[in-house]
Order: sequence, then structure tokens, then C-alpha cells
Amino acid sequence: MDKVMRLASEKGVVIFTKSSCCLCYAVNILFKELGVRPMVHEIDQDPEGREIEKALLRLGCSAPVPAVFIGGKLRGSTNEIMSLHLSGSLTHLLKPYQSLSS
Repeated sequence: MDKVMRLASEKGVVIFTKSSCCLCYAVNILFKELGVRPMVHEIDQDPEGREIEKALLRLGCSAPVPAVFIGGKLRGSTNEIMSLHLSGSLTHLLKPYQSLSS
């Protein structure tokens, strides 16, 4: 759990993913289209991946990946992120992290 929270606070937007997950890819592309370059941590490439996956579930993520943290706070997986996006709330949350070049 400590590693998850440390990684989640390293950058404004952090996405825990698996390299073979199509939903992870879709969420990552959404953020890039919204002008945000998230830190992506592929848990299947991490020797502690299983422990990270369990920690994400304990934190309340509905699915272990993608797990999206914005400002160090868990915002959820694909369903929660898409709901925020469709309601217009995601753009507001991401405003401080959008790159100036977009």
C-alpha cells in the first residue's frame, strides 16, 4: 500500500495499468487528448505487481486496472473516469495538470 501511495503522489496524474489491457490504453489516450501526460505505471512489469494490484483493490478501486489517481487521490477505474468525463467534471479536475502546449 505504501508503494502505491508513494507512486500516486509522484505526479499530478498517475495511472496504474497492465501492458495488455485495452481499457488502460483507452483511458491513457483520453488523458492525452485532454492535454495531460500521466505517469503510467505498468504493474505487470513491476516485481511487486501482485501486491500493488491487491493494494489498489483494498483502496476501493472497482477493478485493479486502470486505477487513476489525480492529485494523489484515487478517482477510480474506467467506469468512474468515463462518468467524470461525460459529466464534464474530469476536465475541471485535470486543469492544473494540462500541459501548456495543448
